[in-house]
Amino acid sequence: MSVTPENPVDLSRRTVLRRAAAVGLAVPAVGLLGACATSGGDGETEQVSGGTKSANNPLGIKEDAPIEVIIFNGGYGEKYATDVHEPLYKKAFPKSEIKHQATQAVSTVLQPRFAGGNPPEFVNNSGEKFLDFGALVNDGQLQDLTELWDAPSVDDPNKKVRDTVIPGVVEQGMFTTADGGRKPFVLYYVSTVYGIWYSGKLFTDNGWTAPTNWEQFKALCEQIKAKGITPYGYAGANAAYYQWNVILTHAAKIGGPDVLKNIDNLEDGAWKQDAVLQAAEAWAEIGAKYSDKSFEGLKHTDVQLRQNQGKLAFYPSGDWLENEQKKDTPPGFNYQLMPVPSLTASDKLPANAIRAAGGEGYFVSAKSKNPRGGMEYMRQMLSKAGARGFTETVGAATVVPAGSEGYEFPPGVASSQAALKAAGANVFNMMFDNWYKELDTEARTATNELMFGRIKADAFAERVQKRADAIKKDTSVTKFKR
Repeated sequence: MSVTPENPVDLSRRTVLRRAAAVGLAVPAVGLLGACATSGGDGETEQVSGGTKSANNPLGIKEDAPIEVIIFNGGYGEKYATDVHEPLYKKAFPKSEIKHQATQAVSTVLQPRFAGGNPPEFVNNSGEKFLDFGALVNDGQLQDLTELWDAPSVDDPNKKVRDTVIPGVVEQGMFTTADGGRKPFVLYYVSTVYGIWYSGKLFTDNGWTAPTNWEQFKALCEQIKAKGITPYGYAGANAAYYQWNVILTHAAKIGGPDVLKNIDNLEDGAWKQDAVLQAAEAWAEIGAKYSDKSFEGLKHTDVQLRQNQGKLAFYPSGDWLENEQKKDTPPGFNYQLMPVPSLTASDKLPANAIRAAGGEGYFVSAKSKNPRGGMEYMRQMLSKAGARGFTETVGAATVVPAGSEGYEFPPGVASSQAALKAAGANVFNMMFDNWYKELDTEARTATNELMFGRIKADAFAERVQKRADAIKKDTSVTKFKR
């Protein structure tokens, strides 16, 4: 199957970052930020005038105009901004001052800023409390990045910025605006691979091998349990989506990528597809036999710490995990990723099939004082030095391939990159959680009920399907297709 505008399923390494945004996302008709988030009134800021365009200043920023940078202080921390990207900007424009702020609650910090009409220039919009990109576009808050993508790159004036990134990156951040046009508003900067993680040292010490099929997986869980180690777990308090990701990844392997396409497109009965029911039933058994009910009340860092302490074997996450746990990981732990095991030999996708996507969304505020400065900051990020510095600081690959040349990734990221390469054409993604926040919330709640034994697979599917149906019927919600 090939990637087409009608079927943008991620099927190769070169298109791994192409998401359904590539077909053009419609923007919600009603801003989802709430009344407090729309700008207006007397508080709106006056933008600085542009500067003179030159080879070193192709976007024509005012060279002494300050910029403000807001960074989500999560799995990647903030050092990549303070130690790499901000110094690069400062070196290029020494007269400009940079105000930096890190937060774990982006929406809490930024909603009053948008309401007051004084948003920052540059934002890393991520984490549990992120702002809805579609609503921001609908409210006119995001800068059109076309001029950035068409600008010459920092490293080669004969090459546009858009030509320095993995194909699909520009399209991934595109939205269809009210006038029917498609414009890029978001930069997805990090290459993210999802799977199930374990300690290479723990497995080597015990002579265990990562399983590739379901019978092997359950048999190994029995061996792990006999050792007094919890075989599998995730954090129910704030990271249940880590587990619905596993269930739906499994469903895609069982029934093929169209299983996820149907869910994303709000097709009737999509959550009741046989593949979803089979996956949910299989993982409910894991929750009942091989997990710990106390995990439902724990946050992700608590459960991840237990894995670092040798008390938990398998943990689902993206490949930001190793960097996020850096301070708590013992020497020699050796993070390793394995794809979700195949359920049966009749699965439509092979055992090495995997979910991968672009991660970490960044935007420039259109109504900030210096949006051109925000775009120039992005241009510096997308240089070889910016990408390489990010990778060296956080151990994650970026969408600038040249930024990783010659770099030796830490064990976990090396493992995820190897898994991605091994998957070949069998790479896929899902989008419903980005498109319909209420559906993500419902899926999280239902996942906890399933995994901690309060409902069965059919009730899990019924509950989430009911919410999907309600969203589909809600005329105030714009529907997306891929």
